[in-house]
Amino acid sequence: MKPTRLFDLLENQLLGFPQKVCVAYKYNGTWKQFNTSDVNSIVNHLSLGLLSSGITKGDKVGIISANRPEWNFVDLALQQIGAISVPMYPNSTEKDYAYICWHSELKMVFVSDQQLVRSVKSAIRSKNLNEIPVYSFDKTENAQYWEDLVKSGKNETVSRLHAMKAEVKPEDLFTIIYTSGTTGTPKGVMLTHDNVMSIIRSTSNSFDIVNESWTALSFLPLCHIFARAIFFVDLFKGVSIYYAESMDTISENLKEVKPDYFATVPRLLEKLYDKILAKGYELNGAKKQIFFWAIRLGNSYQPGEKMSAFYNWQLKWARKLVFSKWKQALGGNLSCIISGASALQPRLVRIFGAAEILICEGYGLTETSPTISITKPYEERIRPGYAGEIINGVEVKIADDGEILTRGPNVMMGYFKEPELTKEVMTDDGWFHTGDIGELTDDRYLKITDRKKELFKTSGGKYIAPQPLENKFRESLLIDQIMVVGSNQKYPAALIVPFFSGLREWCLLHDISYTSDAEMIRHPEVKIKFDEEVGRLNENFAHFEQIKNYTLLSVPWSIETNELTPTLKLKRRVVTKNFTDAIELMYEE
Repeated sequence: MKPTRLFDLLENQLLGFPQKVCVAYKYNGTWKQFNTSDVNSIVNHLSLGLLSSGITKGDKVGIISANRPEWNFVDLALQQIGAISVPMYPNSTEKDYAYICWHSELKMVFVSDQQLVRSVKSAIRSKNLNEIPVYSFDKTENAQYWEDLVKSGKNETVSRLHAMKAEVKPEDLFTIIYTSGTTGTPKGVMLTHDNVMSIIRSTSNSFDIVNESWTALSFLPLCHIFARAIFFVDLFKGVSIYYAESMDTISENLKEVKPDYFATVPRLLEKLYDKILAKGYELNGAKKQIFFWAIRLGNSYQPGEKMSAFYNWQLKWARKLVFSKWKQALGGNLSCIISGASALQPRLVRIFGAAEILICEGYGLTETSPTISITKPYEERIRPGYAGEIINGVEVKIADDGEILTRGPNVMMGYFKEPELTKEVMTDDGWFHTGDIGELTDDRYLKITDRKKELFKTSGGKYIAPQPLENKFRESLLIDQIMVVGSNQKYPAALIVPFFSGLREWCLLHDISYTSDAEMIRHPEVKIKFDEEVGRLNENFAHFEQIKNYTLLSVPWSIETNELTPTLKLKRRVVTKNFTDAIELMYEE
Protein backbone atom coordinates (compact mmCIF):
# COMPACT_ATOMS: atom_id res chain seq x y z
CA MET A 1 0.00 0.00 0.00
CA LYS A 2 1.04 3.61 -0.53
CA PRO A 3 0.50 5.62 2.65
CA THR A 4 -1.32 8.91 2.08
CA ARG A 5 -2.44 9.63 5.66
CA LEU A 6 -0.27 9.43 8.75
CA PHE A 7 -2.11 6.51 10.33
CA ASP A 8 -1.56 4.51 7.09
CA LEU A 9 2.09 4.26 8.13
CA LEU A 10 1.21 1.79 10.87
CA GLU A 11 -0.71 -0.52 8.54
CA ASN A 12 2.08 -0.14 5.98
CA GLN A 13 4.58 -1.44 8.54
CA LEU A 14 2.25 -4.22 9.67
CA LEU A 15 1.73 -5.53 6.13
CA GLY A 16 5.24 -4.94 4.78
CA PHE A 17 7.81 -5.32 7.55
CA PRO A 18 6.29 -5.95 10.99
CA GLN A 19 8.78 -5.18 13.73
CA LYS A 20 9.53 -7.16 16.87
CA VAL A 21 10.01 -3.78 18.57
CA CYS A 22 7.90 -0.98 17.15
CA VAL A 23 8.02 1.19 20.30
CA ALA A 24 9.40 0.58 23.79
CA TYR A 25 9.87 2.34 27.10
CA LYS A 26 11.29 1.47 30.49
CA TYR A 27 8.78 0.45 33.13
CA ASN A 28 9.89 -0.49 36.66
CA GLY A 29 13.46 -1.01 35.47
CA THR A 30 12.59 -3.21 32.48
CA TRP A 31 12.13 -2.26 28.84
CA LYS A 32 8.51 -2.90 27.87
CA GLN A 33 8.27 -3.58 24.16
CA PHE A 34 5.34 -3.42 21.74
CA ASN A 35 5.60 -5.14 18.37
CA THR A 36 3.79 -3.77 15.32
CA SER A 37 0.82 -6.09 15.79
CA ASP A 38 0.48 -5.00 19.45
CA VAL A 39 0.45 -1.34 18.46
CA ASN A 40 -2.04 -1.89 15.66
CA SER A 41 -4.45 -3.77 17.93
CA ILE A 42 -4.26 -1.19 20.73
CA VAL A 43 -4.70 1.73 18.33
CA ASN A 44 -7.73 0.16 16.61
CA HIS A 45 -9.48 -0.66 19.88
CA LEU A 46 -8.68 2.79 21.24
CA SER A 47 -10.18 4.40 18.12
CA LEU A 48 -13.37 2.41 18.68
CA GLY A 49 -13.37 3.28 22.38
CA LEU A 50 -13.08 6.98 21.53
CA LEU A 51 -15.99 6.65 19.14
CA SER A 52 -18.12 4.94 21.79
CA SER A 53 -17.29 7.76 24.23
CA GLY A 54 -18.64 10.35 21.79
CA ILE A 55 -15.43 11.57 20.13
CA THR A 56 -15.85 11.88 16.39
CA LYS A 57 -14.39 13.54 13.31
CA GLY A 58 -13.33 17.14 13.87
CA ASP A 59 -13.31 16.96 17.69
CA LYS A 60 -10.22 18.28 19.46
CA VAL A 61 -8.46 16.10 22.04
CA GLY A 62 -5.49 17.15 24.16
CA ILE A 63 -2.38 15.06 24.90
CA ILE A 64 -0.12 16.14 27.79
CA SER A 65 2.56 13.62 28.69
CA ALA A 66 6.23 12.84 28.69
CA ASN A 67 7.32 10.51 25.88
CA ARG A 68 5.86 7.03 26.15
CA PRO A 69 4.11 4.62 23.74
CA GLU A 70 0.65 5.64 25.00
CA TRP A 71 1.29 9.10 23.52
CA ASN A 72 1.60 7.52 20.07
CA PHE A 73 -1.35 5.20 20.63
CA VAL A 74 -3.66 8.13 21.34
CA ASP A 75 -2.26 10.18 18.46
CA LEU A 76 -2.76 7.39 15.91
CA ALA A 77 -6.17 6.43 17.31
CA LEU A 78 -7.41 10.00 16.97
CA GLN A 79 -6.14 10.22 13.40
CA GLN A 80 -8.06 7.10 12.36
CA ILE A 81 -11.41 8.64 13.29
CA GLY A 82 -10.60 12.11 11.99
CA ALA A 83 -10.32 13.69 15.43
CA ILE A 84 -7.72 16.43 15.92
CA SER A 85 -4.93 16.13 18.46
CA VAL A 86 -3.82 19.13 20.49
CA PRO A 87 -0.46 18.27 22.09
CA MET A 88 0.92 20.31 25.01
CA TYR A 89 4.19 20.27 26.92
CA PRO A 90 4.04 18.44 30.27
CA ASN A 91 6.07 21.28 31.83
CA SER A 92 3.81 24.11 30.63
CA THR A 93 1.99 26.40 33.04
CA GLU A 94 -1.62 26.02 34.15
CA LYS A 95 -2.23 29.37 32.48
CA ASP A 96 -1.15 27.93 29.12
CA TYR A 97 -3.22 24.77 29.67
CA ALA A 98 -6.28 26.86 30.47
CA TYR A 99 -5.85 29.04 27.39
CA ILE A 100 -5.24 26.12 24.99
CA CYS A 101 -8.09 24.01 26.39
CA TRP A 102 -10.45 26.95 25.99
CA HIS A 103 -9.17 28.26 22.64
CA SER A 104 -9.03 24.85 20.93
CA GLU A 105 -12.45 23.78 22.28
CA LEU A 106 -11.17 20.49 23.68
CA LYS A 107 -13.62 17.64 24.10
CA MET A 108 -11.24 15.35 26.03
CA VAL A 109 -7.68 15.35 27.34
CA PHE A 110 -5.13 12.61 28.03
CA VAL A 111 -2.39 13.14 30.63
CA SER A 112 0.35 10.89 31.95
CA ASP A 113 0.22 11.07 35.75
CA GLN A 114 -1.36 12.35 38.95
CA GLN A 115 0.54 15.64 38.95
CA LEU A 116 -0.72 16.52 35.48
CA VAL A 117 -4.23 15.45 36.43
CA ARG A 118 -4.19 18.07 39.17
CA SER A 119 -2.71 20.79 36.93
CA VAL A 120 -5.05 20.18 34.03
CA LYS A 121 -8.17 19.90 36.21
CA SER A 122 -7.23 23.18 37.87
CA ALA A 123 -6.75 24.79 34.45
CA ILE A 124 -10.08 23.43 33.23
CA ARG A 125 -11.89 24.76 36.30
CA SER A 126 -10.38 28.22 35.80
CA LYS A 127 -12.15 28.42 32.42
CA ASN A 128 -15.38 26.74 33.64
CA LEU A 129 -14.72 23.80 31.33
CA ASN A 130 -15.51 21.14 33.92
CA GLU A 131 -17.29 18.92 31.40
CA ILE A 132 -14.00 17.97 29.70
CA PRO A 133 -13.16 14.37 30.72
CA VAL A 134 -9.57 13.70 31.76
CA TYR A 135 -7.93 10.32 31.10
CA SER A 136 -4.59 9.28 32.58
CA PHE A 137 -1.94 6.83 31.33
CA ASP A 138 -1.10 5.95 34.94
CA LYS A 139 -3.84 4.74 37.27
CA THR A 140 -4.60 7.80 39.35
CA GLU A 141 -7.26 9.35 41.50
CA ASN A 142 -9.70 11.84 39.96
CA ALA A 143 -9.10 10.69 36.38
CA GLN A 144 -10.37 7.89 34.19
CA TYR A 145 -7.91 5.22 33.09
CA TRP A 146 -7.02 5.26 29.39
CA GLU A 147 -7.12 1.47 29.07
CA ASP A 148 -10.83 1.55 29.91
CA LEU A 149 -11.35 3.12 26.50
CA VAL A 150 -9.31 0.33 24.88
CA LYS A 151 -11.46 -2.27 26.66
CA SER A 152 -14.69 -0.59 25.62
CA GLY A 153 -13.45 -0.55 22.03
CA LYS A 154 -13.24 -4.33 22.03
CA ASN A 155 -17.03 -4.43 22.23
CA GLU A 156 -17.47 -2.24 19.15
CA THR A 157 -17.88 -3.27 15.53
CA VAL A 158 -14.65 -3.06 13.53
CA SER A 159 -16.58 -2.14 10.37
CA ARG A 160 -17.46 1.18 12.03
CA LEU A 161 -13.77 1.98 12.27
CA HIS A 162 -13.16 1.09 8.63
CA ALA A 163 -15.91 3.51 7.63
CA MET A 164 -14.41 6.30 9.76
CA LYS A 165 -10.91 5.76 8.36
CA ALA A 166 -12.27 5.96 4.81
CA GLU A 167 -13.74 9.38 5.56
CA VAL A 168 -10.35 10.86 6.51
CA LYS A 169 -8.72 12.61 3.56
CA PRO A 170 -5.02 13.52 3.14
CA GLU A 171 -5.95 17.21 3.11
CA ASP A 172 -7.78 16.95 6.46
CA LEU A 173 -6.49 18.69 9.57
CA PHE A 174 -4.84 16.19 11.92
CA THR A 175 -3.31 18.35 14.66
CA ILE A 176 -3.22 21.85 16.14
CA ILE A 177 0.14 22.61 17.75
CA TYR A 178 0.24 25.68 19.94
CA THR A 179 3.50 27.52 19.74
CA SER A 180 4.59 30.89 20.97
CA GLY A 181 8.26 30.45 20.17
CA THR A 182 10.23 32.68 22.50
CA THR A 183 7.52 35.37 22.88
CA GLY A 184 3.80 36.00 22.68
CA THR A 185 0.46 34.27 23.26
CA PRO A 186 0.33 30.68 21.97
CA LYS A 187 -0.79 30.36 18.35
CA GLY A 188 -2.44 27.18 17.09
CA VAL A 189 -0.59 25.90 14.01
CA MET A 190 -2.93 23.80 11.86
CA LEU A 191 -1.24 20.90 10.07
CA THR A 192 -2.81 18.38 7.72
CA HIS A 193 -1.89 14.78 6.97
CA ASP A 194 -0.58 16.01 3.61
CA ASN A 195 1.68 18.58 5.27
CA VAL A 196 3.57 16.02 7.35
CA MET A 197 3.38 13.21 4.77
CA SER A 198 5.20 15.46 2.29
CA ILE A 199 8.04 15.77 4.82
CA ILE A 200 8.12 12.02 5.44
CA ARG A 201 8.45 11.27 1.73
CA SER A 202 11.21 13.85 1.21
CA THR A 203 13.30 13.10 4.31
CA SER A 204 12.93 9.34 3.84
CA ASN A 205 14.54 9.69 0.43
CA SER A 206 17.33 11.81 1.92
CA PHE A 207 17.94 9.24 4.67
CA ASP A 208 18.04 6.18 2.45
CA ILE A 209 20.63 4.53 4.72
CA VAL A 210 17.97 4.16 7.44
CA ASN A 211 16.11 0.84 7.40
CA GLU A 212 14.16 -1.62 9.55
CA SER A 213 17.34 -2.94 11.18
CA TRP A 214 17.96 0.44 12.83
CA THR A 215 17.15 1.45 16.40
CA ALA A 216 16.54 4.98 17.65
CA LEU A 217 16.55 6.51 21.12
CA SER A 218 13.90 9.21 21.43
CA PHE A 219 13.95 11.90 24.11
CA LEU A 220 12.77 15.15 22.49
CA PRO A 221 9.18 16.00 23.51
CA LEU A 222 6.64 14.37 21.20
CA CYS A 223 4.44 17.44 21.50
CA HIS A 224 7.06 19.25 19.38
CA ILE A 225 6.60 18.69 15.64
CA PHE A 226 10.30 17.88 15.18
CA ALA A 227 10.18 14.79 17.42
CA ARG A 228 6.74 13.83 16.14
CA ALA A 229 7.81 13.95 12.50
CA ILE A 230 10.84 11.81 13.39
CA PHE A 231 8.43 9.27 14.90
CA PHE A 232 6.45 9.09 11.65
CA VAL A 233 9.63 8.70 9.59
CA ASP A 234 10.72 5.88 11.92
CA LEU A 235 7.32 4.24 11.55
CA PHE A 236 7.62 4.49 7.76
CA LYS A 237 11.17 3.09 7.77
CA GLY A 238 10.55 0.38 10.39
CA VAL A 239 13.01 1.81 12.92
CA SER A 240 12.58 0.45 16.46
CA ILE A 241 11.88 3.40 18.78
CA TYR A 242 12.98 3.37 22.42
CA TYR A 243 11.91 6.25 24.66
CA ALA A 244 14.48 7.50 27.14
CA GLU A 245 13.27 7.49 30.74
CA SER A 246 14.11 11.17 31.17
CA MET A 247 16.64 13.79 30.14
CA ASP A 248 18.73 12.77 33.15
CA THR A 249 19.03 9.13 32.05
CA ILE A 250 19.98 9.68 28.41
CA SER A 251 23.59 8.57 28.93
CA GLU A 252 22.50 5.35 30.63
CA ASN A 253 19.77 4.67 28.07
CA LEU A 254 22.20 5.19 25.18
CA LYS A 255 24.39 2.42 26.55
CA GLU A 256 21.39 0.11 27.01
CA VAL A 257 19.64 0.71 23.68
CA LYS A 258 22.79 1.16 21.53
CA PRO A 259 20.92 3.25 18.94
CA ASP A 260 21.95 3.79 15.35
CA TYR A 261 20.83 7.39 15.59
CA PHE A 262 18.94 9.91 17.67
CA ALA A 263 17.48 13.38 17.17
CA THR A 264 18.34 16.28 19.43
CA VAL A 265 18.43 20.06 19.72
CA PRO A 266 21.69 22.07 19.74
CA ARG A 267 21.54 22.92 23.43
CA LEU A 268 21.42 19.23 24.42
CA LEU A 269 24.28 18.46 22.04
CA GLU A 270 26.27 21.28 23.62
CA LYS A 271 25.57 19.85 27.08
CA LEU A 272 26.61 16.39 25.88
CA TYR A 273 29.87 17.86 24.61
CA ASP A 274 30.32 19.75 27.88
CA LYS A 275 30.01 16.45 29.78
CA ILE A 276 32.67 14.92 27.53
CA LEU A 277 34.95 17.90 28.23
CA ALA A 278 34.27 17.61 31.96
CA LYS A 279 35.47 13.98 31.80
CA GLY A 280 38.57 15.16 29.98
CA TYR A 281 39.32 17.68 32.72
CA GLU A 282 39.21 14.85 35.27
CA LEU A 283 42.07 13.04 33.53
CA ASN A 284 45.68 13.41 34.60
CA GLY A 285 49.10 13.50 32.99
CA ALA A 286 49.56 12.06 29.51
CA LYS A 287 45.92 10.94 29.21
CA LYS A 288 44.77 14.51 29.68
CA GLN A 289 47.28 15.85 27.17
CA ILE A 290 46.20 13.25 24.58
CA PHE A 291 42.51 14.05 25.18
CA PHE A 292 42.89 17.78 24.50
CA TRP A 293 45.27 17.12 21.60
CA ALA A 294 42.41 15.12 20.04
CA ILE A 295 39.99 18.01 20.73
CA ARG A 296 42.30 20.47 18.96
CA LEU A 297 42.66 18.04 16.08
CA GLY A 298 38.88 17.63 15.85
CA ASN A 299 38.42 21.39 15.73
CA SER A 300 40.45 21.44 12.50
CA TYR A 301 38.48 18.62 10.86
CA GLN A 302 36.60 19.48 7.66
CA PRO A 303 33.99 16.81 6.77
CA GLY A 304 34.18 15.69 3.16
CA GLU A 305 37.40 17.59 2.42
CA LYS A 306 40.76 16.05 1.62
CA MET A 307 43.10 16.56 4.58
CA SER A 308 46.90 16.21 4.59
CA ALA A 309 48.52 12.80 5.04
CA PHE A 310 50.02 13.96 8.34
CA TYR A 311 46.64 15.16 9.61
CA ASN A 312 45.00 11.87 8.63
CA TRP A 313 47.75 9.93 10.42
CA GLN A 314 47.12 11.96 13.58
CA LEU A 315 43.36 11.55 13.23
CA LYS A 316 43.74 7.79 12.97
CA TRP A 317 45.45 7.75 16.37
CA ALA A 318 43.03 10.29 17.87
CA ARG A 319 40.14 8.06 16.86
CA LYS A 320 41.81 5.00 18.34
CA LEU A 321 42.89 6.62 21.61
CA VAL A 322 40.09 9.10 22.31
CA PHE A 323 37.17 9.31 19.90
CA SER A 324 36.44 5.56 19.98
CA LYS A 325 35.58 5.99 23.67
CA TRP A 326 33.05 8.70 22.73
CA LYS A 327 31.29 6.28 20.41
CA GLN A 328 31.22 3.60 23.08
CA ALA A 329 29.75 6.06 25.59
CA LEU A 330 26.99 6.78 23.07
CA GLY A 331 26.14 3.10 22.69
CA GLY A 332 28.76 1.96 20.18
CA ASN A 333 26.49 1.80 17.11
CA LEU A 334 25.82 5.48 16.48
CA SER A 335 25.97 6.44 12.80
CA CYS A 336 24.47 9.89 12.89
CA ILE A 337 22.74 12.51 15.02
CA ILE A 338 19.98 14.75 13.69
CA SER A 339 19.99 18.26 15.11
CA GLY A 340 17.15 20.73 14.69
CA ALA A 341 15.07 23.53 16.27
CA SER A 342 17.89 26.11 16.27
CA ALA A 343 21.33 26.80 14.80
CA LEU A 344 24.19 24.51 15.78
CA GLN A 345 27.78 25.52 16.49
CA PRO A 346 29.89 24.50 13.46
CA ARG A 347 32.69 23.26 15.74
CA LEU A 348 30.41 20.48 17.03
CA VAL A 349 29.84 19.27 13.48
CA ARG A 350 33.62 19.17 12.98
CA ILE A 351 34.52 17.52 16.28
CA PHE A 352 31.85 14.83 16.14
CA GLY A 353 32.70 14.28 12.47
CA ALA A 354 36.29 13.66 13.52
CA ALA A 355 34.89 11.08 15.94
CA GLU A 356 33.12 9.39 12.99
CA ILE A 357 29.68 10.55 14.18
CA LEU A 358 27.87 12.51 11.49
CA ILE A 359 25.72 15.41 12.66
CA CYS A 360 22.93 16.09 10.18
CA GLU A 361 21.61 19.56 10.86
CA GLY A 362 18.11 20.48 9.75
CA TYR A 363 16.02 23.61 9.64
CA GLY A 364 12.32 24.32 9.79
CA LEU A 365 9.45 25.54 11.92
CA THR A 366 6.25 24.12 13.35
CA GLU A 367 4.49 26.01 10.55
CA THR A 368 6.47 24.01 7.95
CA SER A 369 5.76 20.55 9.41
CA PRO A 370 8.73 21.11 10.26
CA THR A 371 11.45 20.51 7.66
CA ILE A 372 12.65 22.98 5.05
CA SER A 373 16.24 21.76 4.74
CA ILE A 374 18.31 18.91 6.10
CA THR A 375 21.85 17.56 5.80
CA LYS A 376 22.04 14.19 4.11
CA PRO A 377 23.92 11.56 6.18
CA TYR A 378 26.99 11.38 3.99
CA GLU A 379 30.27 13.02 4.93
CA GLU A 380 30.69 14.66 1.53
CA ARG A 381 27.29 16.43 1.93
CA ILE A 382 28.05 17.93 5.34
CA ARG A 383 28.91 21.63 5.51
CA PRO A 384 29.55 22.98 9.01
CA GLY A 385 27.58 26.18 9.55
CA TYR A 386 24.84 25.19 7.09
CA ALA A 387 21.42 23.74 7.88
CA GLY A 388 21.55 21.24 5.06
CA GLU A 389 19.98 21.15 1.61
CA ILE A 390 16.48 22.25 0.64
CA ILE A 391 14.31 19.14 0.59
CA ASN A 392 12.49 17.96 -2.53
CA GLY A 393 9.20 19.69 -3.25
CA VAL A 394 9.99 22.76 -1.15
CA GLU A 395 10.88 26.18 -2.56
CA VAL A 396 13.03 28.75 -0.76
CA LYS A 397 13.93 32.31 -1.66
CA ILE A 398 15.70 35.08 0.23
CA ALA A 399 13.81 38.37 0.50
CA ASP A 400 15.51 41.74 -0.02
CA ASP A 401 15.93 42.15 3.74
CA GLY A 402 17.50 38.69 4.06
CA GLU A 403 14.43 36.89 5.42
CA ILE A 404 13.93 33.27 4.38
CA LEU A 405 10.65 32.67 2.54
CA THR A 406 9.39 29.19 1.72
CA ARG A 407 6.56 27.59 -0.21
CA GLY A 408 5.49 23.98 -0.58
CA PRO A 409 3.14 21.18 0.51
CA ASN A 410 4.65 21.28 4.01
CA VAL A 411 3.39 24.79 4.84
CA MET A 412 0.56 24.93 7.40
CA MET A 413 -3.11 25.64 6.71
CA GLY A 414 -2.82 28.67 8.99
CA TYR A 415 -3.26 29.65 12.63
CA PHE A 416 -6.42 28.30 14.27
CA LYS A 417 -9.05 31.07 14.65
CA GLU A 418 -6.41 33.68 13.73
CA PRO A 419 -6.91 34.71 10.07
CA GLU A 420 -5.22 38.07 10.57
CA LEU A 421 -2.12 36.51 12.13
CA THR A 422 -2.06 34.04 9.24
CA LYS A 423 -2.12 36.89 6.71
CA GLU A 424 0.87 38.48 8.46
CA VAL A 425 3.08 35.47 7.63
CA MET A 426 1.49 34.10 4.44
CA THR A 427 1.36 35.78 1.04
CA ASP A 428 -1.55 35.27 -1.34
CA ASP A 429 0.63 33.09 -3.58
CA GLY A 430 1.64 30.77 -0.74
CA TRP A 431 5.00 32.10 0.46
CA PHE A 432 5.52 31.75 4.20
CA HIS A 433 7.65 34.30 6.05
CA THR A 434 9.86 32.28 8.41
CA GLY A 435 11.13 35.24 10.44
CA ASP A 436 14.69 33.91 10.03
CA ILE A 437 17.55 35.60 8.24
CA GLY A 438 19.64 33.39 6.00
CA GLU A 439 21.71 32.76 2.90
CA LEU A 440 21.31 30.26 0.07
CA THR A 441 24.43 28.79 -1.54
CA ASP A 442 24.49 26.82 -4.80
CA ASP A 443 20.68 27.17 -4.84
CA ARG A 444 20.29 24.42 -2.27
CA TYR A 445 22.53 24.82 0.82
CA LEU A 446 20.84 26.97 3.47
CA LYS A 447 22.63 28.94 6.19
CA ILE A 448 20.68 30.52 9.05
CA THR A 449 22.34 33.68 10.30
CA ASP A 450 19.77 35.02 12.77
CA ARG A 451 16.16 35.57 13.78
CA LYS A 452 14.73 38.67 12.11
CA LYS A 453 13.11 39.77 15.37
CA GLU A 454 16.38 39.29 17.26
CA LEU A 455 18.36 41.69 15.10
CA PHE A 456 18.85 44.99 16.88
CA LYS A 457 20.31 48.38 16.07
CA THR A 458 22.76 50.25 18.28
CA SER A 459 22.35 53.96 18.97
CA GLY A 460 25.05 54.46 16.34
CA GLY A 461 22.79 52.95 13.69
CA LYS A 462 24.65 49.63 13.28
CA TYR A 463 22.63 46.40 12.99
CA ILE A 464 23.80 43.55 15.22
CA ALA A 465 22.97 39.87 14.65
CA PRO A 466 23.28 38.15 18.07
CA GLN A 467 23.30 34.53 16.88
CA PRO A 468 26.71 34.46 15.11
CA LEU A 469 28.27 36.18 18.12
CA GLU A 470 26.67 33.80 20.59
CA ASN A 471 27.59 30.68 18.61
CA LYS A 472 31.21 31.77 18.36
CA PHE A 473 31.51 32.69 22.02
CA ARG A 474 30.04 29.33 23.09
CA GLU A 475 32.99 27.65 21.41
CA SER A 476 35.06 28.82 24.38
CA LEU A 477 35.86 26.14 26.95
CA LEU A 478 34.90 28.70 29.61
CA ILE A 479 31.48 29.79 28.28
CA ASP A 480 28.31 27.76 28.66
CA GLN A 481 25.50 30.25 27.89
CA ILE A 482 25.49 33.77 26.50
CA MET A 483 22.96 36.40 25.44
CA VAL A 484 24.06 39.45 23.48
CA VAL A 485 22.20 42.70 24.24
CA GLY A 486 22.49 46.31 23.07
CA SER A 487 19.34 47.51 21.32
CA ASN A 488 19.51 51.32 21.08
CA GLN A 489 22.66 51.30 23.19
CA LYS A 490 26.14 52.53 22.26
CA TYR A 491 27.57 49.03 21.79
CA PRO A 492 26.83 45.30 22.17
CA ALA A 493 27.25 43.74 25.62
CA ALA A 494 26.60 40.25 26.93
CA LEU A 495 25.27 38.23 29.83
CA ILE A 496 27.51 35.17 30.22
CA VAL A 497 27.08 31.96 32.22
CA PRO A 498 30.50 30.29 32.54
CA PHE A 499 31.13 26.61 31.85
CA PHE A 500 31.93 25.93 35.48
CA SER A 501 33.74 22.61 34.94
CA GLY A 502 36.17 24.40 32.63
CA LEU A 503 36.49 27.28 35.10
CA ARG A 504 37.30 24.89 37.96
CA GLU A 505 40.01 23.30 35.84
CA TRP A 506 41.45 26.68 34.93
CA CYS A 507 41.52 27.68 38.60
CA LEU A 508 43.26 24.43 39.51
CA LEU A 509 45.94 24.99 36.87
CA HIS A 510 46.54 28.52 38.18
CA ASP A 511 46.59 27.61 41.90
CA ILE A 512 43.37 29.49 42.60
CA SER A 513 41.23 28.02 45.38
CA TYR A 514 37.74 27.34 44.01
CA THR A 515 35.04 28.18 46.57
CA SER A 516 31.63 28.49 44.90
CA ASP A 517 30.32 29.44 41.47
CA ALA A 518 28.83 32.66 42.85
CA GLU A 519 32.11 33.71 44.46
CA MET A 520 34.39 32.69 41.60
CA ILE A 521 32.66 34.88 39.00
CA ARG A 522 33.70 37.86 41.17
CA HIS A 523 37.30 36.70 41.62
CA PRO A 524 39.75 39.32 40.19
CA GLU A 525 41.87 36.75 38.32
CA VAL A 526 38.78 35.07 36.86
CA LYS A 527 37.66 38.49 35.64
CA ILE A 528 41.06 39.03 33.98
CA LYS A 529 40.81 35.62 32.28
CA PHE A 530 37.33 36.38 30.92
CA ASP A 531 38.52 39.77 29.71
CA GLU A 532 41.22 37.95 27.73
CA GLU A 533 38.72 35.35 26.44
CA VAL A 534 36.19 37.96 25.31
CA GLY A 535 38.99 39.92 23.65
CA ARG A 536 40.23 36.84 21.81
CA LEU A 537 36.75 35.91 20.54
CA ASN A 538 35.97 39.51 19.55
CA GLU A 539 38.75 39.30 16.95
CA ASN A 540 36.37 37.26 14.76
CA PHE A 541 34.01 40.24 14.34
CA ALA A 542 33.98 43.79 13.02
CA HIS A 543 34.70 46.50 15.57
CA PHE A 544 31.06 47.64 15.81
CA GLU A 545 29.92 44.03 16.48
CA GLN A 546 32.40 43.32 19.28
CA ILE A 547 31.29 42.79 22.89
CA LYS A 548 32.43 45.85 24.82
CA ASN A 549 31.17 44.82 28.27
CA TYR A 550 29.82 41.69 29.90
CA THR A 551 28.38 40.36 33.16
CA LEU A 552 29.07 36.87 34.52
CA LEU A 553 26.12 34.99 36.04
CA SER A 554 26.38 32.12 38.52
CA VAL A 555 23.10 30.31 37.72
CA PRO A 556 22.36 28.84 34.25
CA TRP A 557 19.14 29.75 32.47
CA SER A 558 16.63 26.91 32.42
CA ILE A 559 13.12 25.80 31.53
CA GLU A 560 12.22 25.87 35.22
CA THR A 561 13.06 29.58 35.48
CA ASN A 562 11.06 30.20 32.27
CA GLU A 563 14.19 31.55 30.58
CA LEU A 564 14.40 28.69 28.07
CA THR A 565 11.66 27.24 25.87
CA PRO A 566 10.90 23.49 26.14
CA THR A 567 13.27 23.01 23.18
CA LEU A 568 15.96 24.94 25.14
CA LYS A 569 15.93 28.11 23.07
CA LEU A 570 16.57 31.38 24.86
CA LYS A 571 13.55 33.49 25.81
CA ARG A 572 15.25 36.84 25.26
CA ARG A 573 12.43 38.98 26.60
CA VAL A 574 12.27 36.97 29.83
CA VAL A 575 16.04 37.04 30.34
CA THR A 576 16.14 40.76 29.57
CA LYS A 577 13.39 41.41 32.11
CA ASN A 578 15.00 39.20 34.76
CA PHE A 579 18.39 40.88 34.38
CA THR A 580 17.34 44.46 33.64
CA ASP A 581 19.48 45.86 36.45
CA ALA A 582 22.59 43.97 35.34
CA ILE A 583 22.10 45.10 31.73
CA GLU A 584 21.60 48.72 32.71
CA LEU A 585 24.68 48.61 34.91
CA MET A 586 26.84 47.48 31.97
CA TYR A 587 25.95 50.65 30.10
CA GLU A 588 26.32 52.90 33.15
CA GLU A 589 29.87 51.57 33.45
